[in-house]
Amino acid sequence: MIVLLGVVVVILGFVTRRNPALVVGVAGIVTGLLGKMDPLEVLAAFGRSFADSRSVTVFAIVLPVIGLLERYGLREQARRLIGRLGKLSAGRFLTVYLLVRQITAAFGLNNIGGPAQTVRPLVAPMAEAAAERKLNTSLTGRMREKVRSYAASSDTVGLFFGEDCFIAIGSILLITGFVNSTYGQEIEPTELALWAVPLAVCAFVIHGARLLLLDRQLEREMALASAEHDLPLPKGADK
Repeated sequence: MIVLLGVVVVILGFVTRRNPALVVGVAGIVTGLLGKMDPLEVLAAFGRSFADSRSVTVFAIVLPVIGLLERYGLREQARRLIGRLGKLSAGRFLTVYLLVRQITAAFGLNNIGGPAQTVRPLVAPMAEAAAERKLNTSLTGRMREKVRSYAASSDTVGLFFGEDCFIAIGSILLITGFVNSTYGQEIEPTELALWAVPLAVCAFVIHGARLLLLDRQLEREMALASAEHDLPLPKGADK
């Protein structure tokens, strides 16, 4: 049971808000040493784990490509494109993207979107441009960060609730395999996928409503920012 102290290291690291990669690495080393593994065995275990999950680091290959695209004007072209669509606000645009992300994820096309390859270079700049056109002014730093966070959330929510509608996704196969082998049931992946459809619809309605309310939030924040700039200076402030 002493090897479970590695879990304590993880909890303490996250409670104290340390770097997640550093926390997990230290917890792995502590667990290995408490399990009477020598340092070389611990290092070999890290290497095997990295090799088995190397698909997680595929994004590192995509980043240079995105950097080159941005250098040659990808973000500017995205902003120009959204500027031609006069009635498309930031909230409406992100709602459309949420729907597209859910539908594509439901068909197993998970990798056509994502924070690195889609949200940062395309979705977020287009949403910012739509918000600036609707407000007829530049966004403040706080408002810009809010638009970017909503852009990331539309991608995350769309993927999370859309992928479970696809019968060949890993989570569906894991659930059916575990339940069937442990409890002697015979659940088909299609049954779980069908139950995931109402959840995906509810997620779209709820988060889509939040995205549509984003336009009003930006208008209120812009009005408050304008009011603060128009306030008279306190006495003696000009000195």
